[in-house]
Amino acid sequence: MAAGTISRIRLENFMCHSSLHIELGQHVNFIIGQNGSGKSAILTALCVAFGCRAKNTQRAASLKDFIKTGCSYAAITVDINNHGEDAFKPEVYGDTIILERRITEPAGSTILKDQHGRKVAHRKDDLNEIIEHFNIEVDNPCVIMSQDKSREFLHSGNDKDKFKFFFKATLLQQVNDLLATIRDNLNIADSIVEDLEASIRPALRELDEIQEKIKNMEHIEEIAHEIENLKKKLAWSWVYDVDKKIGEQEETLEKLKERIPACQERIDRNTAIIEELRKEFIVKTENFKSFSEKTQEERRMKEKMDHDIREAVKLKMDLEKEHARGRQVLNKMNARVRQLEEQVNEFELQHMQQTQAEVSQVEDSIRELQQEINSAHLNATRLNEEEKKSSEELRGIIKNISDIGKEIEDDGRRINQLKSQIDDLRQRQHDKLTAFGGDRLQSLYKSVERHKSKFKCHPIGPIGCHLQLASDFWSIAIECALGSFLDAFIVTCHKDLLLLRECAKEVNYRNLQIIIYDFAKPRVQIPDHLLPSTPHPTVLSVIHSELPTILNVLVDQMLLF
Repeated sequence: MAAGTISRIRLENFMCHSSLHIELGQHVNFIIGQNGSGKSAILTALCVAFGCRAKNTQRAASLKDFIKTGCSYAAITVDINNHGEDAFKPEVYGDTIILERRITEPAGSTILKDQHGRKVAHRKDDLNEIIEHFNIEVDNPCVIMSQDKSREFLHSGNDKDKFKFFFKATLLQQVNDLLATIRDNLNIADSIVEDLEASIRPALRELDEIQEKIKNMEHIEEIAHEIENLKKKLAWSWVYDVDKKIGEQEETLEKLKERIPACQERIDRNTAIIEELRKEFIVKTENFKSFSEKTQEERRMKEKMDHDIREAVKLKMDLEKEHARGRQVLNKMNARVRQLEEQVNEFELQHMQQTQAEVSQVEDSIRELQQEINSAHLNATRLNEEEKKSSEELRGIIKNISDIGKEIEDDGRRINQLKSQIDDLRQRQHDKLTAFGGDRLQSLYKSVERHKSKFKCHPIGPIGCHLQLASDFWSIAIECALGSFLDAFIVTCHKDLLLLRECAKEVNYRNLQIIIYDFAKPRVQIPDHLLPSTPHPTVLSVIHSELPTILNVLVDQMLLF
């Protein structure tokens, strides 16, 4: 269908129509129906939609009279084809312009939409622009002839009325109105020009006076020429001063050039010293690693020795208890022997007083008692031997404890030496980043900075860079306690973990340890009953950090208290 043709009409609560939807063809369209079915209402709706006044339709006195009885509003929607060479702003409206006219009792509104139903304009000037573009003249009886106008034209026998119809149909009426408007505008413009001429006359008089003054002040040009010459002289004086300063700067530059070889020599010497210090640092680092390994081995030996000492002390206590029990048994045996000897003496005294038969019975009793005495002596001898053996073992354990104590003292001296070397290395490491990854960590930081917009929260790390010690004395202990956690990074979600691994892979940073933790969590408060009851310092008591997430990770991940 050509641009400017109507493809669809929708009416709602308009005159006699509650809801009407009509699809129109691209050629001639016929609308048929019984009288009063609303055929003329469709034509009236098109006139109203395109801005015709209610009185000009000859069907109502005002727009609100078009609202169906019992309803609060009426709506007219007209779809206008807008494709082809004659399309109106196709880049804005698309292939279809939707004109929606809504009428309510207080007022009415017109909305222009594109083919997708999006609102584009609502002013009356925008509608008039479309009407002029497509040459839609709803007031022209040759374009839209209602029943009333056709009846008036056919029944009118007056030539004056027919001429009015012709005058309006051929747009001569519109041209006449336009000419009248132009004539009025010309009269207004003439009056404005006369007012402007009257206001210009005083200015022209002032201009004449000013020209007269200019003629009297022509000698000012000579003064200006002289000022120009003075400016040139002043400029040359500035050039002379600048040349003088340039000469001084060149002398200074020559002196600086003479100092370049000496400075270069100093730079070379300092470079050599830096290189030697770097080599020494590498050697010290390797020694530190070996000393660390030796320290760990000696720590394991110390733990083993402590275990052996505890076992020896336990064995000593068991032997002492066994020795005490043996002494108690020996004392009981000695008391029993004395008791038996007393009984023997009593039997010997009674032997003299008893008969021969009783003597034999007494001798049997004496033999039994003697056997008990002999067994008691044997037990006492055995216990004495066991006591001697236990004493020898105890002396051996004491000697071993003394040797272990000497070894511990030697290890302590070696550990102190290692600590002094470590302190020396720390004095040379002013940058924390160098201590926890060096150039690799710098490259990782740059990669994270390039991708910072992709992170939900900026990663935190390494953990060691965000920790401060109460004293450097605890540095070795903290390094042993935290280990690889000092090099770890913290992220807030799994997506950030994957993104940080990609950054590490980009700079060839291998084996990067990453911990996922919620940055929004507040600082973990540890109840007093969970804190270790010890007089010695704990890990959390000798470290602190400005980031609560760091301390939360140490508590939750490493169970530090």
